[in-house]
Amino acid sequence: MTSSPTPGLTRFNALDDSAAAAELHEVCASSAWGSKLLAQRPFAGPEALFSANESAMAELTAEDLAEAMAGHAPIGRPKPGDPTSAREQRGMAGASEELRNELLELNLAYQEKFGHVFLICATGATGEFMRDAVKVRIDHSPEQEREIARGELVKINRIRLTRLVELAEEGA
Repeated sequence: MTSSPTPGLTRFNALDDSAAAAELHEVCASSAWGSKLLAQRPFAGPEALFSANESAMAELTAEDLAEAMAGHAPIGRPKPGDPTSAREQRGMAGASEELRNELLELNLAYQEKFGHVFLICATGATGEFMRDAVKVRIDHSPEQEREIARGELVKINRIRLTRLVELAEEGA
């Protein structure tokens, strides 16, 4: 499937490397991922960018994935003042105090077991869905969980990259 550049992608392709790297870092905290995408610019269209995301994510080492996951706030506790974090975790907005506390306990148990935050593409997900997902995933092996987290990062990055390529002007 061929797609042509959007105004936002044209703007992104024209950025100097430093500015483009900074925008990519806002999408994903892995410096290896950002470097891989940066090296492939200019992108012919959004699909080329999304494909580069998938390829780069597939090549990340366990350490690179840890760096990427470290850039994410725990579910139920979006980063204060971060509109991306708040938007992505909107499903927790109406969650009861009981559900928030349960998710906090599950997040802490998950983090203790795996050494990183529970990562799920939270866009459009309810608090109950995320709670049920962590309950299932906490029983996985570290290797299984790392690969599931890799897949979740692909989805999260695609959503964030979609926003990036839709921006017609910086700061829009």
